[in-house]
Amino acid sequence: MYKDYKVVVNTAAGRRRYMQYLVPFVMSSDIVDRYDIWINTHNGADIEFFKRLADAFPKMNLVWQPDGWVKGNASINAFYRQCVEKDCVYFKLDDDIVWMELDAIEKMVKFRIDNPEYFLVSPLVINNAQSTYLLQIANKIKLNKYYNSSANNDILWRSGDFAAQLHLWFLDKMKDQSYKDLYVGACPTALCRFSINAILWFGSELAKNDGVVQGDDEETMSCILPAKKKMANCWNGDAIMAHFAFFTQREQLDACQILDKYGEISSAIFHSDERLSGIYDTVQEILKDIDQNEESLLLRKSPYADYDITKDSQIKKIARSVMPKSVWNQLREFKEGFKSKESDVYILE
Repeated sequence: MYKDYKVVVNTAAGRRRYMQYLVPFVMSSDIVDRYDIWINTHNGADIEFFKRLADAFPKMNLVWQPDGWVKGNASINAFYRQCVEKDCVYFKLDDDIVWMELDAIEKMVKFRIDNPEYFLVSPLVINNAQSTYLLQIANKIKLNKYYNSSANNDILWRSGDFAAQLHLWFLDKMKDQSYKDLYVGACPTALCRFSINAILWFGSELAKNDGVVQGDDEETMSCILPAKKKMANCWNGDAIMAHFAFFTQREQLDACQILDKYGEISSAIFHSDERLSGIYDTVQEILKDIDQNEESLLLRKSPYADYDITKDSQIKKIARSVMPKSVWNQLREFKEGFKSKESDVYILE
């Protein structure tokens, strides 16, 4: 509870390789009443990971897709129907939020309650195109040229090379805590889509349309609903989180071992406190056991009747075996739609 509001964090899950770092931050927050894990996956190993976490942490609650089917982002919107409780602040975090300030959840909930005029509020998110734009405009980061405000900017959103440079730039600032110099204050915004990596809303406000979020939840939550309600959204630029990657960036970030670097920082943070270290180590112990039994867990039948995990795996294996590697890579790059040059330098300071 916080100022008479129940605080519910939720994550559309998900991938345990990222959530091993997210979960300790959420579980360590004393103001969080419940952490809802939206089971939006067929992966048996990931699902078992979440079940084991729920057994270990009483505040964690598993939520199954209300319509009984799962298909990536297309099945997320149904979960919002359960996020309409009165006197409740909901805080949705992407499963690959891999770092945050230890007091970020409290800072964001306070900002949410103190600013009821906005539909959504969001922290400053490292590797979010609009957040990077705010850093650029506030002269907190010097880029090689001006990049416009767009949720799918070819560089700020799509480029893996840019994302790697951005994370390394930010990781360097964490060494001496100078990342706090990046704060930009409150920044209202309206009528523009943004990547909803971390957003907060009032259950009572979403209840006005019965929690119905149609189609793409990102477009609906960041643009359509606030426009219909004649409400703006707002960034709280005095709270910072780090988002790992969009799908177009993962290969480059993995090559730079960015996730491991955040893991090292998180481990150091949590092991500086006895209570926090217990939370972190519990998650790691569960993860280790899941990874050791991954092969058999992946063969488990999906809890959602519309999906055959064995058939899906076989199709992917066949496609990879008959398709030349060069063609497979070309298809991947076509899907990404953009590939920056290795020599590109985006961040000057």
